[in-house]
Amino acid sequence: MSIEVNHLTKLYGNQKALNNISFKIDKGEIVGFLGPNGAGKSTMMKILTTYIDATEGEAKVNDFDVQKNARDVQKRVGYLPEHNPLYLDMYVKEYLTFNANVYKIDKDRISDVITLTGLTLEAHKKIGQLSKGYRQRVGLASALLHDPEVLILDEPTTGLDPNQLVEIRQLIKSLGKEKTVFLSTHIMQEVEAICDRVIIINNGEIVADKKLTELKADQQQIIEVEFDYRVENVLLNRLKHVQSVKNTHDFIYELTFSTKADMRASVFDFAHDNGLKILQLNQKNKNLESLFRELTL
Repeated sequence: MSIEVNHLTKLYGNQKALNNISFKIDKGEIVGFLGPNGAGKSTMMKILTTYIDATEGEAKVNDFDVQKNARDVQKRVGYLPEHNPLYLDMYVKEYLTFNANVYKIDKDRISDVITLTGLTLEAHKKIGQLSKGYRQRVGLASALLHDPEVLILDEPTTGLDPNQLVEIRQLIKSLGKEKTVFLSTHIMQEVEAICDRVIIINNGEIVADKKLTELKADQQQIIEVEFDYRVENVLLNRLKHVQSVKNTHDFIYELTFSTKADMRASVFDFAHDNGLKILQLNQKNKNLESLFRELTL
C-alpha cells in the first residue's frame, strides 16, 4: 500500500480542517484529490509529506508512519507544493545541484531529471527568467531528484496557459506509469485527463471515492468542438451515437453522445471528411461535474 490514512483529523484551534478521514492508495495509482478551495486538500498533503502533524489518527506512506518515521517518508516522497518554492536568482542546474547536495545523491541524477522534465534548453537559464510552465517543470524536477516512489502534487497546473497545461499533464501521466501519484486539484478536467480514481473532499470530509471508470459508466458523453466554419446541425446529427447537437456560440458546438467510447476520433474524422479545421476540442464528464456540484454546494 503506497498511502494509507486512518481516521485522520486536523484541528487549527477550534477549526476542523480535516475530520476523521480514511482512504488507501495502491502502488501505481494516479489519484485525484478534488474539492473546492478551503476543503482541506493542502492540509492533507502537508500531513502526508511530514510538513505538519495530524491532531488525531494516523497516516502511512509505504508502510512508514508520517509522524514516527518522518525521515523514511521524506526519502520516498516527491512533493510539489501549491506555491512552488524556488530561488529565482539561481540557474536551473545550479538549483537542482543544490537540492541534490541536500539529498546526498549522485550528480548524474541531475541530468536525468533535466531530460525527463524537458528542461534541457533551459538548464543554464535563471529560474526567474522562466515561464510559469517551466518553473513548474523545475519544481517537478526537484521533486524527482531522489527518485521517489510516491509523488504528491498540490495544484500542479494552476496558472498555466493551455499549451503549458497539456505539457504538464502529459509529464504527470508519464510519471504515473512508474510511480504512485496523489494529485490535488479543484479542476475536474485535470482529473479526467490524468487520473484513474477520484477522491472528493468537502469541509474536511471525504464525500466520494470512486474509480473514473465507475463515474463514466452509463454516462452521457459531451464533446465541445470549435470548427473554422459554421456547420449545419443536420450534418453533425449523422455522427454515430449522437443524441443532440447544440450551436452554443459562433462556430462552437456541443455534441452529446450516448456511449462510453471516446468519440473525439469520430469528430476529427468528421472534420477531415468535410474539409474543416478543429480550433479546439474539449471532452466533458457530465457525471463528474454533476457529482461534484451535488456534493460540494
